[in-house]
Amino acid sequence: MKIYSTRHGQTEFNRQDIILGTTDTELNPLGLRQAENLAEQVKTLDIDIIISSPMKRALQTAKAVAEKNSLEIITDSRLREWDYGDYEAKTRFAEGFAENKKNFGVRMGKNGESLLQLSHRVYSALDDIIKNYSGKNVLTVSHGGVCRVIETYFHDMTTAEFENWFMGNCQIICYEYHI
Repeated sequence: MKIYSTRHGQTEFNRQDIILGTTDTELNPLGLRQAENLAEQVKTLDIDIIISSPMKRALQTAKAVAEKNSLEIITDSRLREWDYGDYEAKTRFAEGFAENKKNFGVRMGKNGESLLQLSHRVYSALDDIIKNYSGKNVLTVSHGGVCRVIETYFHDMTTAEFENWFMGNCQIICYEYHI
């Protein structure tokens, strides 16, 4: 089984280095082009189904891929982006943001999700994908924070590696899972 992970195309928040978690925004023109390019790239892969975050930016990306590749999309709310709490819609360089991301048991921005909460929901989604789609190749379409957690599901990471790991818009990573 292969699980392909991708991050949605670019949004205006991404372009401006603004923290984008629960704000449900759409792709910008570059993001739409990135999604179309991703759809072309997926033509070269053997993907059976798409499982996407229900957020607009991820669904727009998933739909571009699905339409060009005749694939079904299933949404899973556990793949929605990390709730960054009071950091939402602030610059990525906001005081305390980088430090808060390293504190696994601390809620982001005081009222968001902790990394432990995010990991729990993403890991449970991956467990279900593996259980329910064994023998198939799945493309997950999600978000930067979720992609980072997906990486930890398949590869051990130190805190420093986790903190510095980045997934580009519409970048694809393939993980092989052997049952």
